[in-house]
Amino acid sequence: MSPNIRGTLQSEMQSEQQQKKRDDYYATVIDSVGDGVIVVGSNGVITLCNPAAEEITGVSQRQAQGAEFESLFSLETTLVEMLAKTMRTGITISDHENVVVRSTGRVTPVAVTCYPLVEGNGENIGAILTLKDITYIRELEAAVRQADRLSTLGTLAAGLAHEVKNPLGGIKGAAQLLEREFEPQSEMLEYTKVMIRETERIDHIIRELLELASPRALRLAPVNLHRILGDILLLQKQAAAGREIAFIPHFDPSIPDIMADEEMLTRLFLNLICNALDAMGDDGRLTVSSRVLSDYRMTQNQRNSRMVAIEVRDDGPGIPAEDLENIWTPFFSTKSGGTGLGLTICHKIVSEHRGMIKAESNPGHGTKFTVLLPLVR
Repeated sequence: MSPNIRGTLQSEMQSEQQQKKRDDYYATVIDSVGDGVIVVGSNGVITLCNPAAEEITGVSQRQAQGAEFESLFSLETTLVEMLAKTMRTGITISDHENVVVRSTGRVTPVAVTCYPLVEGNGENIGAILTLKDITYIRELEAAVRQADRLSTLGTLAAGLAHEVKNPLGGIKGAAQLLEREFEPQSEMLEYTKVMIRETERIDHIIRELLELASPRALRLAPVNLHRILGDILLLQKQAAAGREIAFIPHFDPSIPDIMADEEMLTRLFLNLICNALDAMGDDGRLTVSSRVLSDYRMTQNQRNSRMVAIEVRDDGPGIPAEDLENIWTPFFSTKSGGTGLGLTICHKIVSEHRGMIKAESNPGHGTKFTVLLPLVR
């Protein structure tokens, strides 16, 4: 073999190796992107699908590679239409509001952008779809709407509470005076006791309403969440003595103290845990767990921050779907004798701490409340 031929072969081999390195480098970059990326050739065949797209769509990379996009995503008509339009016109199309991906039995809202894939000579050789999971953004928007609604209701309730409080005090005072006028054996004493008891119950509701509308300023200090949760569970174990309730804590020991109002958080988690115990009856499993969400974005324009997630899960009868969306509304209660303000106040406490609270329930299989708090030290 002549030196010229040998040199040419070596040069070609080096060029191939360099090209392979570049390909591997770009593949690593795309695989590391947090958003889903799907590349489709001009013939409609998928040539690349990164791990994030695999997670969002529920379609594995092995399934996607070499498959026809229109056939594989036949149920996602919006995606198919966006891709077809970009391939036909060569323009970038975005939809950040209306697209959902249905995979493995769940519906995921996504923000989608479809870019034309163009070579250096201007030839259109396909399209690139990017998919961003916006589930958390939708949850945050719902939480903001709920907070606004509760704020309006709280303001109205506070006005009514102030108007009712003074006449109520007069009624209670009159009933106490009337009670003194009857003999100890009089049957009329039973009526005055009912009057006093009911006015005290209404007074309790009014105090909760006033607290909801005008909560005290937070007293922030370093708080050990696990100590609060542990103390509540210890007390509730004693309160549940005689019932077959299993208390299961799963705490992440790496979670540090956070800046919060200890009294408010105690009230928050006591309410959630007591509700779970009430839902289970005489037996069941109560699981309280904590973990860190290291990459949680509270708003669309805010940088990612670390959050602590505390979950309170029971295996009671669950909450019907038609009731689940109303549980934060003041005076909505499925418990006899409940004021319907407990969860509303919980929502207020979490909002004051710049966090989020959400409820998930599977009727017949229990309910899970998740509280998200900023991990600020």
